This record gives sequence, structure tokens and C-alpha cells, in this order.
Amino acid sequence: MLAYILRRLLLILPTLLGIMVINFVIVQFAPGGPVEQVIAQVTGTAADSTARISGGTGGETGGAVGGGAFAQAAEGASARYRGAQGLDPEFIKRIEKQFGFDKPAHERLWLMLKQYVQLDFGVSYFKDRPVTELILEKLPVSISLGLWTTLIVYLISIPLGIAKAVRDGSRFDIWTSGVIVVGYAIPGFLFAVLLVVLFAGGSFVQWFPLRGLTSDNWAQLSLMGKILDYFWHLVLPVTAMVIGGFAGLVMLTKNSFMEEINKLYVLTARAKGLSERRVLYGHIFRNAMLIVIAGFPGAFIGILFTSSLLIEVIFSLDGLGLLGFEAALKRDYPIMFGSLFIFTLLGLIVNLISDLMYVLVDPRIDFESRDA
Repeated sequence: MLAYILRRLLLILPTLLGIMVINFVIVQFAPGGPVEQVIAQVTGTAADSTARISGGTGGETGGAVGGGAFAQAAEGASARYRGAQGLDPEFIKRIEKQFGFDKPAHERLWLMLKQYVQLDFGVSYFKDRPVTELILEKLPVSISLGLWTTLIVYLISIPLGIAKAVRDGSRFDIWTSGVIVVGYAIPGFLFAVLLVVLFAGGSFVQWFPLRGLTSDNWAQLSLMGKILDYFWHLVLPVTAMVIGGFAGLVMLTKNSFMEEINKLYVLTARAKGLSERRVLYGHIFRNAMLIVIAGFPGAFIGILFTSSLLIEVIFSLDGLGLLGFEAALKRDYPIMFGSLFIFTLLGLIVNLISDLMYVLVDPRIDFESRDA
């Protein structure tokens, strides 16, 4: 088993490198990079752009791109970037140097990879803060959503899936399947919009807050008040994510139990006179729950990094999803690639943990013999 773990860890490096290189190449062909973003601001609102370039971005030459730069902006023209006609080429070069685009793509890629080896993800182009600091700041919000959603999804889905398997074909199974189909077919963000309309002051009542994970007076509340306030803010976003995420796990649990129920060892256990409860939880449960329990780490990571994006936007939760969404809109490459690196690394590690969970749940599984 140790050799298997070592091989998997060694495979993480080339996999991570390949993902980073492929995404870097794709981004080079995407229009609307950070230079174009600044040019659009300059040509649209020169005064605001002057302030942003001279001090807001905090780049190497941020102070140099100010004052007299805009006096020269109308003197030259540049065809390298869309919308740059009429701007001084020297001014364009200063912006390129500020964002590091004065270097060729392969050199920028090499510099980025060297920084990432040292866990240095650079500074955000438009927030003027280290990427690591931004990610750590937003992480608690996404962890709150991901952790509580995953726990509630499992607490609902496993008992419901077992009940459906035991009552397969009954009226209970049919009606619950209808609910599951609705939950599976409608995206979680649509449920989120419905919850906002119904319960967050949209058109009916305003029982729950619509912004943030805590109230403005959270610091003045007692310990119990802080806990209640925290969960009060979580009710709607977590409900929306649970409704949109429990259907698949329910069906996975049901199908796992249905597959085990008809196996020979179950028939043998029943022939010995064991009660249905003893057969279900003493024999079937361990085998049927193998794939469900082992998939917990992957499910948590999936909810944490993918499912919460639109939920964070709808409920104004300042988490990793909203951070990545804003970075993609503004082409803030340090945040985009830093987040990609961290999420990919975590995903690869979690895949390894999921394999180890299989062994913990069922020691009969041997990855060494499978690889052989």
C-alpha cells in the first residue's frame, strides 16, 4: 500500500504541471486580458483609470503610469490591443510591464511555475493584495457552505436511499422518486432565487438575511447569539445547495443497496433465520455503503469549489466562488492561476484520500494487487 501511495504522490507533479500549462496556453488566446481591461478603463473613464493605474494596482511601475501619461495618450496609436488606437505606445508598454506582459509567454510561464514551487502566487492585479491572503480570507465562507451542505446531504440521502431500497416499488418509493427527479432536474441556483423571493424580502416575507454570513452587530452578540446568527445566515444558501445536490446521492445509495440485497450472502443470512434489520445493517450496510462513504472527500471538494459559485453571487457571500468569478471577469491572472493551482492540488490529493477511504471501509480491497 505504501508503494501505491508513493506512486500516486509522484503522479501529482506531472498532472499538476500539465493542467497548469494547458490552462496557461488557453488563456493566452482568450481576448480581454488585463492590458485590454486597463485600456478599456482608460478610454472610457480616464480619470478613474489614472487613479487605478497610478496607485490601485500596486505594480512595479504603478507610480510611473500617471500624470503626464494621459497628456501623451492622444499622440500615438497602437494596433496591438483592441481599443488602443489613439493611445501613446509608450503608455501601452508601461501597462505591459506593470502586468509582466513585456516578457514572452514561455518566460512568463516559467517564472510563474518557479513562484508556485515556492507557494508564491503573486499579487492580484486589481486588488493589490497577495493571492494567498485573498484565498485564506475567503476560504471560511466556502468551507462553511461546503461542510454544512455535505453533512446535511449525507444525513438526508443515506437514510432516504436505504428506505427507498427496502421499499422498492412501493408508494413511498414512487412519491420520493418524483421529489428526487425535481431536485435533480432543477439547478440549485434556481431554488436559491425562489428562496430569496419567498423568504428574503423578494416579494413575500423577509425572515432571513440576504447578505453575508454574519450580521453587522455580530461582534457585540453573546456566544450563543453569534452561533444562532451564523446559522440564521446559512439557512437559505445551504438549503438551496442541499436541494440541488441530494438527488444523485440518494439514487446512488438506493442502487448500491439494491445491488447487494439480491446477492447470495444475503439469501444465506435470511435462510439462517436472521431478522431483516440484522441482515440489512449487519451484512448489507458495510458493502453497500463502500462507494458512498469513500466518496465523501470528493463530494465535499466538489461542493466546496464548484457548486457554491452562483449561490455565493446570489446571496452576496464573499467566498472563493465569488472571488474566482470576479477574477475571471477582470482577467486577474494571479488569482485565476493561483486558485487553479490550489484547487487542482487539493483535488488530486482528495482523489488519493478517496482511494484510501475504500481500504479503510473494506480492508479486502488491495490497490497493489489491482495495479499488478
